[in-house]
Amino acid sequence: MTHFLNTYLPNVVANWEGDNGFVVAIQQTLYMTFVSAIFAGIIGIILGILLVVTTDDGITPHKVFYTTLDKLVNLFRSIPFIILLAVIGPFTKLIVGQTIGPTGALVPLVIGTAPFFARQVQLALVEVDQGVIEAAEAMGLSPIQIIFRVYLKEGLPELIRSGTLTTISLIGLTAMAGAVGGGGLGNMAISVGYQRFENDVTIVSMLLILVLVFVIQGLGDFAVRKLEH
Repeated sequence: MTHFLNTYLPNVVANWEGDNGFVVAIQQTLYMTFVSAIFAGIIGIILGILLVVTTDDGITPHKVFYTTLDKLVNLFRSIPFIILLAVIGPFTKLIVGQTIGPTGALVPLVIGTAPFFARQVQLALVEVDQGVIEAAEAMGLSPIQIIFRVYLKEGLPELIRSGTLTTISLIGLTAMAGAVGGGGLGNMAISVGYQRFENDVTIVSMLLILVLVFVIQGLGDFAVRKLEH
């Protein structure tokens, strides 16, 4: 095995450990992915719920609020992530104190992901049976109770599917952030593999990202199957 690695993946072996090696890059990618996913998930669920309950046929309709929030979600979803990284640089520095490295990538990752997830949450929750919602209202449940006992409970499988899709999309954004100084496997693939013509580094970086994607997809599918059975 050692002979094979040294023969066919010499640059991967040389760059596996160290401050800028694969081990650190994997840790940085996991850090960016899961920390961003937590914050973007919380914000996205809140925004998605607000979009559902304030629409004209929602449990607390508010046309002005819904229209404003809907337009803001569309606006931030439309900004290319690579441009968002640069535009919110001062805000990122204000929040986390830096604009480069894994921590510097967290703010744009959250802002770039939350609106996407919010729309996915909205689509998942509007599929909840309207009859169940009306029955809950007839029983005298408050809007907060309906949100937690009906919307989130009934829509949980779809929310997990949406969360899985969003997390996989987020992995792609971490790679893009890495290419412009965010660290992680994206930085390894571009700064080391592509720019130094070390193709084995680029290929292994890609494969490691794919492994992460497949693991997250598998966990999401497993969770959905458990809930639906």
